[in-house]
Amino acid sequence: MPLDVLTMGRCEVDVYPLRTGVGLAEVTSFGKYLGGSPTNVAVAAARYGHSAAVITKTGRDPFGDFVRSSLTGYGVDARFVGTSGIAPTPVTFCDIFPPDDFPLYFYRLPKAPDLDIAPDELDLGAVRDASVFWITGTGLSEEPSRSATLAALEHRARTGTTVFDLDWRPMFWADTAEARSYYAQALRHTTVALGNLDEVEVATGEREPYTAAKALLAAGVELAVVKQGRKGVLAMDRDGSAVEIAPVPVDVVNGLGAGDAFGGALCHGLLSGWDTRRAVSFANAAGAIVAGRLSCSDAMPTETEVEARLQAARDDSRREV
Repeated sequence: MPLDVLTMGRCEVDVYPLRTGVGLAEVTSFGKYLGGSPTNVAVAAARYGHSAAVITKTGRDPFGDFVRSSLTGYGVDARFVGTSGIAPTPVTFCDIFPPDDFPLYFYRLPKAPDLDIAPDELDLGAVRDASVFWITGTGLSEEPSRSATLAALEHRARTGTTVFDLDWRPMFWADTAEARSYYAQALRHTTVALGNLDEVEVATGEREPYTAAKALLAAGVELAVVKQGRKGVLAMDRDGSAVEIAPVPVDVVNGLGAGDAFGGALCHGLLSGWDTRRAVSFANAAGAIVAGRLSCSDAMPTETEVEARLQAARDDSRREV
């Protein structure tokens, strides 16, 4: 059967300090978690009951075994997880200084296995038939992953919902102009684009949210989602109608997984046929839940949890009035 959600790109092992507010140089205890943005999105989609898989690669090492077993444990199909001998499975560390300082340290040199996906290794039928196909900016940063990602997009030809997570990681690119060129190619084949202010600026050259959203629509997408942190989320449809969603209050523990939780929840809303306001509100609440937890993949909420958070936010708003 065709998959509900098929993502493509980065996978890794996240190693997070179990003590927050203290630098890595002083931390002695860590937790090990499945990570990588498109991998986390697939986990989040599976948490809502959707069939999900991720196209990626690991190294030939125990961490690669951990990635596969974790995906299976979360209900994510691991059949498209290949193996590459170019490097070990990536490991990512972070400092955790709530509420808004989470420096990341990527160990992906000389090149991560998930950037070693070649066009002729893709199951293009699965790519075409998935209800939602999700790609990221990181997948465009190096060959052969760049060609594979663009080939998948061209073959899919905007069938169903095709999401481009702009996912700007400057350490993976030689310069911004190069990234913008490849982002423009990908945008022509996608129906939904989402990113924070830095990411939409890289994609469009515009940082003001409304202007950036309009630029994404002009580039070819049908729904542009601009995440503004504490100012909430702006979503704009092809007809120019826009909705602004206020942030959901949260005591931040680790903000790194919030975007992936947002993405998986947005997939759920799109698959459920919800209107833009409902889908983005749900995604916004899911992101807030994960921002209040330490890990990413482990922290992905259920639909019941998200609906409860939305109801609590509505109740708080009424009390304030």
